Amino acid sequence: MSSIDTLTGFPNRFGCLQMAEQLSSDAVVSGQPYAILWIDMDRFKQVNESFGHMGGDEVIKSLAIRFRTRMGGRAELCRMGADEFVLLVPRCDRDQAQRLATELCSTIEEPIAVGNLVLHPTASIGIAIFELGEGSLELLERADRAMLAAKTKGGQGVVCSGDEPIPGRLGVTLAREELAVENSLHFALENGGLCLHYQPIIHAHGHIEAVEALMRCSVNGESIPPGKFIPVAEKTGLIIRLGEWCLLQGAMHARRLFDAGYDTKVAINVSRAQLISPKFTQALHAALICSNAQPGQIELELTESLFMDVSDHVQRNLKNALAAGVRLAIDDFGTGYSCLANLKDIPAGKLKLDRAFVTVLPEDRRALSVVRAMTQLGHELGMTIVAEGCERQEEIDALLEVGVDAIQGYFYARPMPEEQLLPWLQQRSAT
Repeated sequence: MSSIDTLTGFPNRFGCLQMAEQLSSDAVVSGQPYAILWIDMDRFKQVNESFGHMGGDEVIKSLAIRFRTRMGGRAELCRMGADEFVLLVPRCDRDQAQRLATELCSTIEEPIAVGNLVLHPTASIGIAIFELGEGSLELLERADRAMLAAKTKGGQGVVCSGDEPIPGRLGVTLAREELAVENSLHFALENGGLCLHYQPIIHAHGHIEAVEALMRCSVNGESIPPGKFIPVAEKTGLIIRLGEWCLLQGAMHARRLFDAGYDTKVAINVSRAQLISPKFTQALHAALICSNAQPGQIELELTESLFMDVSDHVQRNLKNALAAGVRLAIDDFGTGYSCLANLKDIPAGKLKLDRAFVTVLPEDRRALSVVRAMTQLGHELGMTIVAEGCERQEEIDALLEVGVDAIQGYFYARPMPEEQLLPWLQQRSAT
């Protein structure tokens, strides 16, 4: 498995743990302490919300360059997550680590230009000094807890391990859980622990508009919920491998449906990490060739922010997907970056309304008015409108009344494994 973060070129969490173990061995032999500094950027979510993930990535790369320049080989630099870094500093005691943390605070606080604005970033830093007999993971956890203590004090500060309040669950258990999930994902990829479940999308006229492919993961008989493994996959970069696997399996299923007499589209979710990869088009073409599926049977579901991403790789991959004959859909519309004015520039044939609009129907008349407006505009642009998360007949009646074309949700069917989908389709065709 790769131990390098692709954005910064720094070691990732696995690489960090490996280096920490080596430094621990060296410290035992030399008798010299070493320090870990855990850095977490303050209010970084606001950067992503204001400038998009592409702007956030540029800030991270700028900080990585600053850290490398400031350290000048004095420390090993690692990226632990979206806005978190770790420095492993050999032959460094507590006083030296505190001075170094003060240097880093000054380095981080130097202004960074993003577009027409100038950011003044700050960070929370936690320090832990190696103790004899201590494991590398425990040492990293102490640094993480110290950083969280600095964060709870309002950020823009430094806390040494031992000076923070009694540690809570977040620093210890959650870090272990994420590492365990990451390890399970690697195991599942290599040993067949992944599968796709399919949820039908029912057109107002009664036919099956499409089936959405939803990934499931199981290791040693234990199922890992998507809400737990998807965030870890995105954080660690494994989402690209998972996405490529999903493309191939979804395309193969589309071909099997076609051979069984069902000209039904298979909708496959695509992440931002996939679309910024220069290998995405290659993976898409490989899935189509290996499956012998018709491109029109494949529908890629993306969030609106991906369509509006101006980066070269994203735009090139979107154009290549359209050129290959694959259909595009906007997923979860109405949340996040969503903007009605953007619809005219998006080359998508389907608009999926987020379930947040659905669950309040028909009682919330304002929500119904918003759904009606989005549906009318989508129709004017030639789009098929799908409402997600429908569970009650009353919701469906209200949605169909305002012109929504298709319904997806538990009311009709829960996601089901492939071996159950074909009998379900056959039974529905017979009724």
